[in-house]
Amino acid sequence: MLTTDPRGINRSLLDDPSQESTPELRADDLSRLLAHLDAGPAVVMGSSGGAATALALVQTRPEQVRTVIAHEPPVVALLDDRDQIHAQTDEVIATYLAGDVIGAWTAFMANADIDVPEGALEHMFGGEREPQQVADERRWFAHELRATTRWRPDLDALRSTAARIVVGLGEDSTGQECDRTSRALAAALGIEPTMFPGDHTGFAQDPEKFIIPLRAVLRAS
Repeated sequence: MLTTDPRGINRSLLDDPSQESTPELRADDLSRLLAHLDAGPAVVMGSSGGAATALALVQTRPEQVRTVIAHEPPVVALLDDRDQIHAQTDEVIATYLAGDVIGAWTAFMANADIDVPEGALEHMFGGEREPQQVADERRWFAHELRATTRWRPDLDALRSTAARIVVGLGEDSTGQECDRTSRALAAALGIEPTMFPGDHTGFAQDPEKFIIPLRAVLRAS
């Protein structure tokens, strides 16, 4: 198993900190890593923005991919209300860059239709935090969120690939934005979503439970 840090996050250092982090850029990084390790064709799993990266990889380098497991990809471009969502995302980013961290996260969660317990965001993102966590958060808001949520998958390329595409969806994500995007993508590809425990972050909430259906998908890959 191989896990990666997206460009500019955690251990991944940047030559150009102002560079936008797009799904295509991150997919190219992943492609070169797979080639360097001679690790393809691979089973590639990503969640949220990582799911967009995995889909971008199979579009551009299908020979390197055997199966893509795209868990709740934020493919907002497939939704009818995408213009409204894009505008809300721009407002969230502006709020964060203006210095209102809690306000930005509050608006982000509300726009994503994710219920958060009262006081949870203050506990998670207020007060003293690790410098790396703050740096990763700032890069995500400033250089990754907009490009990722505006990315439009090439549906013709995804339909024609020989790789297996699995669209993962959280059982508890009903009504959330990524429930809608995931269902829209699955419908466009003519497949049924594969259900996983939890919601958008089910893999982190209960990894032991999440791994059960994941192993079933891997056995079939």
